[in-house]
Amino acid sequence: MQPNTLLDAILDEAGVSHAGLAAHVNQAGKARGLALRYEHTAVARWLKGQRPRGQVPDLICEVLAGRLHRSVTLDDIGLGVPPNATDPHGAGGTLSGFVERATALWRSDEQQRPHLLGAPAVTGTPAVMPVWEWENPPEDVDVSRGGRHRVSMTDIDMLRSARAHYEQMYRKTGGIATRARIVGFLNAEAAPLLRGCYTDATGRQLHRATGGLVAVAGICAYDSDAHGLAQRYFHQALRLAKASGDRGLGAYVIALLVNQSLFMREFRQAVAFAEAALRAAGRHLTPALAADLYAMQAKAYAHLGDGGSALSCIRRAESAAERIHRGQEPDETGYVQPGLVNVQVAEALLSLGDLTAAREHSTAAVDTPAHDRGRVHRLAVLTQVELRQGDADKAAATAVEMAEQARGMESRRLRDRLRAVREHLVRNGCSGTAEAAALIDGALRVPL
Repeated sequence: MQPNTLLDAILDEAGVSHAGLAAHVNQAGKARGLALRYEHTAVARWLKGQRPRGQVPDLICEVLAGRLHRSVTLDDIGLGVPPNATDPHGAGGTLSGFVERATALWRSDEQQRPHLLGAPAVTGTPAVMPVWEWENPPEDVDVSRGGRHRVSMTDIDMLRSARAHYEQMYRKTGGIATRARIVGFLNAEAAPLLRGCYTDATGRQLHRATGGLVAVAGICAYDSDAHGLAQRYFHQALRLAKASGDRGLGAYVIALLVNQSLFMREFRQAVAFAEAALRAAGRHLTPALAADLYAMQAKAYAHLGDGGSALSCIRRAESAAERIHRGQEPDETGYVQPGLVNVQVAEALLSLGDLTAAREHSTAAVDTPAHDRGRVHRLAVLTQVELRQGDADKAAATAVEMAEQARGMESRRLRDRLRAVREHLVRNGCSGTAEAAALIDGALRVPL
């Protein structure tokens, strides 16, 4: 039995307590000739997933509609038709229904519900359907909404500023520290705006700005090792991108899904998702995003042992990277900094066993300025290449720099990197291993 997060969220929106809802339902039932004697304990059971009997679901809708001054359906309170097995993340259906499910998830995440944090990522058809639905018709003809608060461009500018703020926080401190902040912001600021009043034109910009924020929330969940939750955020961001009509934003979100697929070793899925983004974004595909998608495809093909396809994607990634012009890229692709394609290519070449070329690319990546988090990643790859080439002393020195750069960051992904580097260093053994291992041990000792 799954908790009814939709009912929980709408009760919070309406400002109704458990006891208050029970009393109102009893009163509404009396008007229909029903003798109901519900108390707060019954509401608690409904929130845990128990379905109320008889006419009670309709009575709940009636009570909440009166409080919120808008219609409330059984789907809105989580008592309609159960979600389709191929759409467990609730990205399908009507846009208004999606908004209610999305905001309910944010609220559950802020409350740190265990069933969310520990959920595994879905695979197969449920993982593919949101991408297919983004790529194919029908499109959203009209995304306007008639809520109480009128959404202005000032509101949308605030969401855009927040996305940039939390992205920078993530780069400096990691996803664990940033996730609670951005989820709190989604609940306090973005959710009321999505439920507000806006025209179709304003609504598309609102959904685009919110989609960018939700994507960063997904990145933070991914970095926190909450893969099922991260995937749900990415699927939400994809649905918001579709509502915005911005194909480029959708392709960016799919790039995040490609990266997660690589981590989960779903290499064929990574290739297929990248193909979908490259195909469907069309003229909205910027050189930076194309470079990243081709580079990640190269890594996937390398893991699959398809050297020819990997090298072909590397050439395409490098060609796209040469066409990047910073002033012509959206904010979301700012992560594709100089040197990023080099480190992605180095990882692909490392998998293919071309150590000389991998060393050349990873050194070029490290020699190019990057934000704090990106630099840790680049140094980790260079350490790995140096160890594979038998240059253990140099690898130890690079690992020391990596460990010092990672100070202050709270990230499961970076901790994975640190552990892997330490393990490889100790296995190889050299004069500088002890210092590097001690530094890494010190970093790992601090609990997240």
